[in-house]
Amino acid sequence: MAKRTPPTHPRVQRQIEALGQRLRAARLRRSMTQEVMAERVGVSVPTIAKLESGEPSTSLATMLRVLTALGLADDIDLIATQDRLGRELQDSALRRGNARLRKPTP
Repeated sequence: MAKRTPPTHPRVQRQIEALGQRLRAARLRRSMTQEVMAERVGVSVPTIAKLESGEPSTSLATMLRVLTALGLADDIDLIATQDRLGRELQDSALRRGNARLRKPTP
């Protein structure tokens, strides 16, 4: 039985497709065919085609191997480095906690 991929939100789908296009462009700039990429990554040509077309079922491990084959492995370290929302939530919780610790002055 084939693995079922849950539906993807339209905005996320557009991001996945844009990433696939950027990976395809990077591969083409290196004059690399899908066959060569698939061989270097250890997957089938259809898997590379799915990744480049924005198919959301491609695994993160495959994505990392593709980035490595393209010489872009360091780019993965840039993902989620600037967690502004998380920091704001954490700071807000700290402010609320500090406010509770202060005793009102008589």
